[in-house]
Amino acid sequence: MTLKHLTALLSLMILPALGIAADKPIFGLNEYALLVGLDLEVAAKLDTGAKTASLSARDIKRFKRDGETWVRFYLAIDEAHAHPIERPLARISKIKRRAGDIDSEEGKTYTARPVIELRVCMGKTLGRIEVNLTDRSAFQYPLLIGSEALKHFDALIDPNLKYAAGKPACATAAPAAE
Repeated sequence: MTLKHLTALLSLMILPALGIAADKPIFGLNEYALLVGLDLEVAAKLDTGAKTASLSARDIKRFKRDGETWVRFYLAIDEAHAHPIERPLARISKIKRRAGDIDSEEGKTYTARPVIELRVCMGKTLGRIEVNLTDRSAFQYPLLIGSEALKHFDALIDPNLKYAAGKPACATAAPAAE
């Protein structure tokens, strides 16, 4: 095969993929995220090495409403978030504990966390994702968005960038019941 033929073959294989990639939004390592329904904008860390998404919450309690399990919590972001938030419980997630985080008496290698669904806007992209609730107040970013949640945004991630998508600007229709 000649160099000319090889170049032509490679361009047939690569160019379509580049065209598809060019249509996707580009997000940086950190992005502004609007939590639709909570009317709150937070800084998020996008982490392709994490599987799940986590939102900083405290005083998390499960309760029953009309026979369904719900969760009531407060955002653990700053003192301004003093009102409780209530959402239907989507499921309970089992998050692996790190070796140094395992209680020898308890023996559990995982932590059970409640999971809720949220609509999140980053840039002009709106996604409905599942987030587990845990106190992230010791971390810099109150929202961590892992690989499973990132799939709902159909975007490219460039870890060299920060806030590449700008402020959230989704054309959200009338708010859906959260």
